[in-house]
Order: sequence, then C-alpha cells, then structure tokens
Amino acid sequence: MKHTIAVVTSTRAEYGLLRGVLQALYTDPEVQLQLLVTGTHLSKAHGQTVSEIEADGIPITARLPILPETGTEPVAETIARTVQVFDACFAQNAPDALLLLGDRFEIFAVAVAAAARHIPIAHISGGDVTLGAADEYYRHCITKMASLHFPSCVESAQRLVRMGEEPRRVLCVGGLGDENIRKLPKMSREQLCESTGLPLQQPFGLVTYHPETAGQNNPAAQADALIAAMQDTPGIYWLITGSNADEGGRICTEKMQAFAASQPQKAGFVQSLGLKRYLSAMALAALVAGNSSSGVVETPSFGVPTVNIGSRQAGRQICENVLCCPAEQTAIHAAIAKALSPEFAAAAKAARSPYNGGDTAQKICTALKNALQSGLLRTVKSFYDGEVPSFTL
Repeated sequence: MKHTIAVVTSTRAEYGLLRGVLQALYTDPEVQLQLLVTGTHLSKAHGQTVSEIEADGIPITARLPILPETGTEPVAETIARTVQVFDACFAQNAPDALLLLGDRFEIFAVAVAAAARHIPIAHISGGDVTLGAADEYYRHCITKMASLHFPSCVESAQRLVRMGEEPRRVLCVGGLGDENIRKLPKMSREQLCESTGLPLQQPFGLVTYHPETAGQNNPAAQADALIAAMQDTPGIYWLITGSNADEGGRICTEKMQAFAASQPQKAGFVQSLGLKRYLSAMALAALVAGNSSSGVVETPSFGVPTVNIGSRQAGRQICENVLCCPAEQTAIHAAIAKALSPEFAAAAKAARSPYNGGDTAQKICTALKNALQSGLLRTVKSFYDGEVPSFTL
C-alpha cells in the first residue's frame, strides 16, 4: 500500500530546495506524491516559475492560485484566501501526510488548513531564527502544528526541543541547499553568460534583496542604500534577481530594475535565475550581497564572500564567509569593500558549512515513510520538558 504524501511549493527559492526531496518521493515505489503548486510560481509578475517545475518532469497534482491578479493586498487577506483554497483541496483529496518547507505566510496558511483537517504535517527547516522578518513567528507556529521536524543544523534541532518538541520527532538531516550545491551540475562562466545575455566574464556580485517585514523599516530606502553602495563599488558588475512577494517586495524589484536599466554597463536584472543558474552564479561570483537566506545558509558551501544586509536573517547561524552590516549605504559599501579584499576572500574559501548533512533529501524521504509506517505521525504530540539531547549531522 502506497503512502500519499503531499508537498507544497509557493516560491522559486523553496522549490529549488525541495527539488531533491520531490525527486526522491516521486521515484519511491512506496509513495504516491501529490505536488501542489501555488503562490508566486503562478504569478506573471514574479516570473511564473511554474515553468521550471514543468521542465523537471514531476507531474503537478494541482495548481492553486492564491495571489491577486494585479497589485498587492494585505497579507491577512492572502492568508485567509490560502486557507480556504487549501481547505477545499484537502477536503477533496486528503493526503496521509503533508510536507512543508520554511516559514512564509502562505506556507503558514497551508499548515492551518491541514491542521484543521487533522492532516499530519512534517516540517523542513524549523528551529531557525530570523529576527528581521515576520517569517520568524510563522515558522514557530508551523513547528507547533507539525508532528515531525527536519532541522537543517544542530543549533536549530536543539532549539526545537527547547520549544517543547519531543526528541524522537526531531531529525537533524542537514540543509537541502547544501546538498543541491554538492550534487547539481553547474554551468560554466561561458554558459552562464550565454544563458543570461549578460557580461559576466568580468568579476560580478550576485544580489538578491527582500524587504524586511519585522519592525518599521522602509524597504524603498534600504533598496536605495544598497543601490548607492553598488554604484560606488568599482570593478564589479552586479547580477540582480527580483524580490519576493512580501509587502514592499514590488518596490525593491522596481528600484533594482531601474538601476540595471539606467546603467547596463554596471548591472543586469533577471527576475528569476532558476536553481541551476542561481547556484552556478553563486559559484562564480566574486561576492554575494543582499539578505536572502541563501546568502547565509548556502554560500558557506561555496566559500564565497558574502555581505548579509540588515536584520532579515538576524539570529541564523553565521559562518566565517559572511559579513553582516546595517542596511545603510556607508556600512554596506564598507562591508562590500572588505568582502572583496584578498584577505577576506581567502578566509571565506576556508569556511566550513554547518549545514552539510550528507544525503539530506533521501533521509527526509525515508524518515517520512518510517513515521507513517510506525504511526508516529498519527500519535498525539506531548510537550517535552526534558533534557536537550546531543544532535549530530
């Protein structure tokens, strides 16, 4: 008898991480995969990245639009719509388990819909901390609804247990991004230049900047500060990707597009590079800058100098290849200059990632099947108040 496991993906970054897990589940003879695609994948404004999923050949079970056709709306309205859309989906075809990754508001809404229908949830990347984003509390809410956890590092695994999760439900498997980096074939510099149509033969920086969604920060002003710092950095071409669907993301994207359009000799903009091009660019870049989680979690595997701007990723484990700075022009410029120095480049190259867990995707697939077969996913959780055990990757 096959186990039906549903997996939800709503963004390009999330799909890039889930890709290996989806392939493992899809090819497993004991699993019936339900791939549910939603969010920015189905949005023209964000590159309609469902095409990347289609190209990989894994059948899409359902396409579930949740974002407004034009403009933006309050996050609460999107959450409400997402709960309704996924409740209807689960009412028609409830899986034996639901696998979710991360901490976005739409993934939180999917978890609410599943929990209301008593569908067991397994959660990837719980236990992280990102103090500069609303993702922080969405992530921890998903943790309390989930029955099985796949944290990406030891520190996060220990935090989950301190949050009251039973140690038997916490499996420290490593980071999917790290596994992608080790396994996915990369493009050469020439191939990347041809694919993007941009002059990346020269030293370039890879930039992704999202709005900070915690506190009263001004995303437009922060984007302007980053652009000014890039403008003032000689000898570097900037390869910029689009922001996400968070409130303020559209203005960040528009400002980056305008900068690249006005100075094509200095910068190029691509809404979405896709997984292979993005990791290839990261491997070839002189530095990575911005505030994407990939800058903190994935760049250590490449040993590439990285500038993490602002507080969006505050609280995550920071490796030696990453410099953190405020979202202010002078501070960003100084951090970029240091990251480009030969001394820091050498130190970054020697960095060792805390997220290397080996065959992470297969570990998740096997653990999910075991938890379904043993009945663990259907067992009511208890709040754990005991000792925090030692975890290893």
